[in-house]
Amino acid sequence: MMSSMHTPTDDPLDVETFASPAQQRRYTAAMERIAAARPHGTPVRVYVSAAPKMMDSPKWDSWLAQITEELPAGVEILHYRNTFDERSYDWDSLVEQLEGLVIIGKQKRAGSRVNLLGPVARLELRSLIAQKPVLLYGHSLGLIPVIDCRSQVLRPEGIPRLKLIAPKRWKKDAATLNAALKALGPGNIESEEEVNAAAPVHLAHPFATPPR
Repeated sequence: MMSSMHTPTDDPLDVETFASPAQQRRYTAAMERIAAARPHGTPVRVYVSAAPKMMDSPKWDSWLAQITEELPAGVEILHYRNTFDERSYDWDSLVEQLEGLVIIGKQKRAGSRVNLLGPVARLELRSLIAQKPVLLYGHSLGLIPVIDCRSQVLRPEGIPRLKLIAPKRWKKDAATLNAALKALGPGNIESEEEVNAAAPVHLAHPFATPPR
């Protein structure tokens, strides 16, 4: 899902996305199916994956605030410190309850589009990348679907890590981002009973005989 797209420019990062048009279409269609299948009112939980040093940063609260603002209203934000205690990290039991993942990587420098993920974040990403919306949080760019990033596996000392590179000409109105955010919405399927209960009697049953 994360292959690069060829570009005629001298700078290989000077693109809007590293995904091919076919990959973008498949991703958008998959996100639309997720959105259409979610029953109205279903809780939407998104896990923010960040290393301990990230959470110790004085900017941590502002990062969470920006992520929350960019996600659809009502999304429940989870992260290590409000989900696990110091002795238990049970990702396998949590992942089934999640509707999406936001990754905060380590930047090479302030404003860099290169984000490094440790082995834990890499495994968290791999467990959801083919099933649910997975987004990279770029400190100066906001949320970017990982599908639009270039990925490179790094193996220092035999411990696989991941490098994610955001495209230079990334745009916030990208179809992939709109589709991912729609997939994290509150759901748009209501049962007939819910619709009828919410509508006035004359709208819920428009052809019923009016009461005398």
